[in-house]
Amino acid sequence: MRIFDAHFHIIDFDFPIVENQGYTPPSYIVKDYQNETADLNVLGGAIVSGSFQGFDQEYLLKALKELGPSFCGVTQLPFTVTDDEIVNLHNNGVRALRFNIKRGGSEDLSMLDYFARRVYDLVGWHSELYIDSKELPETASTIEKLPAISIDHLGLSEEGLTHLLKLVDKGIHVKATGFGRVELNVVNALKSIYETNPDSLMFGTDLPSTRAKRPFEYGDIELIQQLFDEQAIEKILYTNALKWYFE
Repeated sequence: MRIFDAHFHIIDFDFPIVENQGYTPPSYIVKDYQNETADLNVLGGAIVSGSFQGFDQEYLLKALKELGPSFCGVTQLPFTVTDDEIVNLHNNGVRALRFNIKRGGSEDLSMLDYFARRVYDLVGWHSELYIDSKELPETASTIEKLPAISIDHLGLSEEGLTHLLKLVDKGIHVKATGFGRVELNVVNALKSIYETNPDSLMFGTDLPSTRAKRPFEYGDIELIQQLFDEQAIEKILYTNALKWYFE
């Protein structure tokens, strides 16, 4: 069972950490991640910048160097960033731009259309949204026209699932992550998204599960194994995300 961990965080206090909404995360360095996933066959993954890391890139570049070329970065940038800076990040393993609508700490959603197109045209990055899917109708017309978009944590809410599925049908990818932080029926969401577009779902551990009611556990992977056949499991746990980030 191969795994591409499409969503996890590295939290290194050697670099700037910003309190967000009264929350400061725990330290979680590369060695912690490697120890916690030692029993999983993780062959690659995506380190995702959190709200508490703002626009700092140095922690990410260090972590990518430590983890090696099968891992990539998902970062937060201000729209004023220069093309040269974006290209430099790309050359060092960053592959996506994140908009954190739920927690803040990233560029404003009003910049999504301009910024998502800019990074895609320049270096082929996609853009990732941490957003409650019940808010999707306000931005769906923009999102569905953009070249490459993914949405975190199954869209978070039951209320927004129908909105999410409409976008999945148009090619939007969804991260099967953070089962302990969502307010929805995970089984139903997983099955509905996969049935709508088998290429959409991308599993991630969400380690170290900052602010989640329940942290990641091996049972999250077992749930996927119970729900789907062998071909679907391979797509969800490995190939969908591998293609998304590296092809």
